Amino acid sequence: MKKAVFSILFAAFVFSTLEVAGKLISGQLNAFQVTFVRFFIGAIVLLPFAIRDMKKRELVLKKDDFVFLLIEGILCIPVSMALLQLSVYFTKASTAAVVMSTNPIFMIVFSYFILNERINKRTAVSIFISFAGVLFIFNPLKLSYDIKGMLIALAAAVTFSLYSVLSKKRISVYGGYIFNFFSFLFGDVVLLILLLIFRVPILNGITIKNIPVLIYMGIFITGLGYIFYLYAIEKMSAAISSFVFLIKPAIAPLLSVLILKEQISSNVILGIMLIILGTIFAFGDKMRWLYNKH
Repeated sequence: MKKAVFSILFAAFVFSTLEVAGKLISGQLNAFQVTFVRFFIGAIVLLPFAIRDMKKRELVLKKDDFVFLLIEGILCIPVSMALLQLSVYFTKASTAAVVMSTNPIFMIVFSYFILNERINKRTAVSIFISFAGVLFIFNPLKLSYDIKGMLIALAAAVTFSLYSVLSKKRISVYGGYIFNFFSFLFGDVVLLILLLIFRVPILNGITIKNIPVLIYMGIFITGLGYIFYLYAIEKMSAAISSFVFLIKPAIAPLLSVLILKEQISSNVILGIMLIILGTIFAFGDKMRWLYNKH
């Protein structure tokens, strides 16, 4: 259990750096190009570990396994992660990170329909509180120039929550290395096809200056981050592992201020507080359970 808790903390930190890293190169590379490159690097890093695990588990993938991994790969890479990278082109990295952190609330809804997890009054109240937080960030009474980026980030949050809940169905069968490698591979192939169809450059614009950022995004955020995140899902639950995104709203804005020198408005600060409060309210009983386990 201690390893699972460490996995949550590690994943929370590296995921909190995603929008900041994306913002650093947002004017140099296409959003979908960045997504393709970082997941390609992540797949390469995972390949030897996936081969080792397949031998250890004596796992032979069948047609329905490939279909499942393809669907997960598409949800994660050319949809959710590409949308998230695109969102930082239109809004602050801190704002995109906070909006992305609403995905635990959507996980509650998807878990009800897909995993048959019951939605109680506590959960309903938490959804209302967190949604109020999103409204404060969006500031609908005074729409800002970056409302487009916020909506794109929200779409990324919804699709990522669906990806996370679906992964719970089979992650124990594949393990993190195998699941991540094949979902990354299939999702990246689909994204490559889309890049070729729409004639989006794949390697153009990559320089000595932005290569370190891409490598960091590929190895740490994409490779290690997803391994630790899915390990937490496997060992605990989709709901408890979503604490990754409870911690993220506290870390990501701070990193944005320190690294990008971004300014955070009062309505965004209030929205962050409400989202954190809503998530704590939703998973408070699970947090006590986790504490009692230790």
